[in-house]
Amino acid sequence: MGLTSNKVLVLAVLCAVLLFVGTVWLWPRLARRTWRAVSGRVGLLLATQVAVFASIGLCANQAFGFYASWADLFGRENGQGVVVDHTPGDADGGPLQVVGVRRVNVPGGARPRTGGQIQQVDIVGRTTHIATPAYVYLPPEYFQARYRTRTFPAVTVLTGYPGTAEALVKGLHYPQTAHELAKTGRMQPMILVMLRPTVAPPRDTECVDVPSGPRTESFFADDLPEAVSAHYRVAKKPGGWGTVGDSTGGYCALKLALHHPGTYAAGAGLSAYYKAPVDATTGDLFHGHARVRDEADLWWYLKHRPAPDTSLLVTSSRQGEAGYEDTLKFTELVKSKRPTRISSIILDSGGHNFNTWRREIPATLQWLSGRLSDR
Repeated sequence: MGLTSNKVLVLAVLCAVLLFVGTVWLWPRLARRTWRAVSGRVGLLLATQVAVFASIGLCANQAFGFYASWADLFGRENGQGVVVDHTPGDADGGPLQVVGVRRVNVPGGARPRTGGQIQQVDIVGRTTHIATPAYVYLPPEYFQARYRTRTFPAVTVLTGYPGTAEALVKGLHYPQTAHELAKTGRMQPMILVMLRPTVAPPRDTECVDVPSGPRTESFFADDLPEAVSAHYRVAKKPGGWGTVGDSTGGYCALKLALHHPGTYAAGAGLSAYYKAPVDATTGDLFHGHARVRDEADLWWYLKHRPAPDTSLLVTSSRQGEAGYEDTLKFTELVKSKRPTRISSIILDSGGHNFNTWRREIPATLQWLSGRLSDR
């Protein structure tokens, strides 16, 4: 059973309840001061606490999508995804393969023409050879006869680190939110490509083209749009793609829009930071290459490179977000760098968590919709 399985969660909760009941039932028999009685009390308390904490941890992981599998949890995920070499036209289906389909959790979601559809896909980068799973949300209009020749704007949606693509569907409700906004006329129908930026797990590559390592930025800037456009009716002209992410994904979204305005006409960072960290999860991202290091710092990039013609959105909270002051400073810096444009969502309070981001996602999708073309 997988880490995110409901069966695992139910089993953990059941064990915690049974151990609690057993502790209450057996405690009088273990009240003596013999070494066996003391050991029994210690063992029961320890087992009960472990079961309770495991239940809470599993519940939190399902809600926030920190880890996708047991291997991911214990740091044994080794699916680097950089040794598979596929090209368009291969017998196995090319750079994007649909491996599963699921309904959207909305009224009428069982019918694609009413609720849209979520397709689980495997994507292989043509030039980077990076392979990663993703979810693609297709709006109801995609399946309706009157829109059969229409192309749609596309948005790359990124999780934080470590994150799971599943959390974008179940935890942050991107497909449901997009469906409701389009249905009520508050945004145009858009295709959402949902995945995590961790394309070389368990390493956090921070959307950097790591020298002699995974070329993560090139994958998101070039290979991903190419693979998706070859398979779906996505807008071909510049201005048809946007990107959004939270935390690490937010940093990546802003960087992609700044570095690649010809691909991403807009980028939204929810609770983003503005400089790639270097720590135990990232390893050496730059290998002594000053240019790679500098361009991964968005402060440096805006000060030393020509301002790109793109739109940015940043979000934060006055109380509860450690990056609030940085977000204000970043906004002021971008305002002085025309033609780059910037908007912001500032909440009165909200932490670095799913609840906060769910409050920001509707306005963010509307903002993206207003800046993307369907042609």
